[in-house]
Amino acid sequence: MKPNPKYLPMLFGATLALGIIVGGWLSTPIDSKLLVNNSSKVKLNKLIDFINNEYVDNVNADSIVNLTVDKILGQLDPHSVYVPPTEQAEVAESMRGDFVGIGVSFYMYKDSVAIIKPVANGPSAKAGIKAGDRILYADQTKLYGRKLPSDSLFSKLKGEKGSEVKLVVYRKSENRKLTLKVKRDVIPLNSVDASLMLTKNTAYIKINRFADTTYEEFHKALLKLKKQGATAIVIDLRDNGGGYMEEAIAIADELLRDKQLIVFTKNKKGSTQKTFATAKGDFQNGKVFVLINENSASASEILAGAIQDNDRGTIVGRRSFGKGLVQREMNFEDGSAVRLTVARYYTPTGRSIQKPYIKGDAEAYFKDSEDRLTSGELYEKDSIKVVDSLKFKTPKGKIVYGGGGIVPDVFIPLQLEQGNENTLYLMQSGLVGNFVFEQLDQDRTVFKGINFDAFLTKMNNTELYYKNFKTFLTKNGLDPKLLNNKEIVKRYLTAEFARQLFGEQAYYEIVLKEDAMIKGILK
Repeated sequence: MKPNPKYLPMLFGATLALGIIVGGWLSTPIDSKLLVNNSSKVKLNKLIDFINNEYVDNVNADSIVNLTVDKILGQLDPHSVYVPPTEQAEVAESMRGDFVGIGVSFYMYKDSVAIIKPVANGPSAKAGIKAGDRILYADQTKLYGRKLPSDSLFSKLKGEKGSEVKLVVYRKSENRKLTLKVKRDVIPLNSVDASLMLTKNTAYIKINRFADTTYEEFHKALLKLKKQGATAIVIDLRDNGGGYMEEAIAIADELLRDKQLIVFTKNKKGSTQKTFATAKGDFQNGKVFVLINENSASASEILAGAIQDNDRGTIVGRRSFGKGLVQREMNFEDGSAVRLTVARYYTPTGRSIQKPYIKGDAEAYFKDSEDRLTSGELYEKDSIKVVDSLKFKTPKGKIVYGGGGIVPDVFIPLQLEQGNENTLYLMQSGLVGNFVFEQLDQDRTVFKGINFDAFLTKMNNTELYYKNFKTFLTKNGLDPKLLNNKEIVKRYLTAEFARQLFGEQAYYEIVLKEDAMIKGILK
């Protein structure tokens, strides 16, 4: 049973957009000054000068240039893109793996900055800020009742390391205002969401992107889990759109034996660069499982392809996105950048996993994920289209295919419980986090001092939040009939309560217990 097409935009829009467009490039930038002069470039520069100096009306030359750049790149592949200065700064921060700020996660609740949770041991926590607090002022700037855009809001809370910001905070639980001084510091943006033991010997690591710190985070988690007895590891790359390929290569090196090929790239001149594993790996012998889905792309596919092609482990899930192009970032002086495709990468058996595309038609390219849904591919492995001419063999004789993503060794359909796909997507949306915050905000003493086991017992024995969530959906213009599986709804509500009360790891401890792919591995 397939989900109602009415909900397709909701199903695919959020998970696909950022990761796959942004994900998967070489981290070495090229300065724009290295670009070669030619007659076309001179013509373009003269045209801009003519418009600036002679055109009858005043025109923003920058906007014309941006349109021109977008138009030019639009004639290339779907992953060669222009990134404006504000976006580039945000992406660079995300991929760097940290930022300087006050260390809170917040929710804009009724046009107020409401604290969901301060970062543990971060500047705000040290200053005494608590979950549920509202930030009214940052220095002399009023933050509530103004509908401030996100970039303006962030600029008031971020700053130089060691700089101080005076916050006026309203604490609802005590019905009083507080003035607190917070000294900004480096706040990590983790790319490893969770690392835990699924069984006494099977470990789990969730990677959300490949940023500057991903290998370091992964390696630290790996060593911790080995000490806890891990002899098998599950690496979850679902919805991971990629990032720096060097980080994926470094992780593959921990799992592969000395001199095994990880990946190779080839540019338009035919120059090939091969990358091999070294002898330093810390997990060269235990079982490896890699989870992928239709939104796993680029660096995720490099790691999955290296494991599959070297017969090192089992790929579980659904066919990956199919991005086999490598971008290099080229910076402009105004802070913007171009990510230009400079090479194709190939898995160890020699296959390109880049799916077909028509230059200049990015819309059809990214619509492919919706097409997979309607074609039935996300439900049945036999619906996956493979090309016999792109057939390759691993060293042990296993057949693998190029030409459009990594086909898993073990296929797990979109949702084993037929008819519950819309419920699942809804419960993984930001709407659930908003609901849970509002529930907690009504009375934070309900869970005060409770430990995790007692929390689980309490949540399992109540229908209150399930009923309240149905009312919440109605108030937000959604049909409560979307909640056609109470078990799924209660599980994800419990997980989100756990996340806001106990942290990210607690969320995964709950949802993984009924995860179809995890069940497929542990059965």
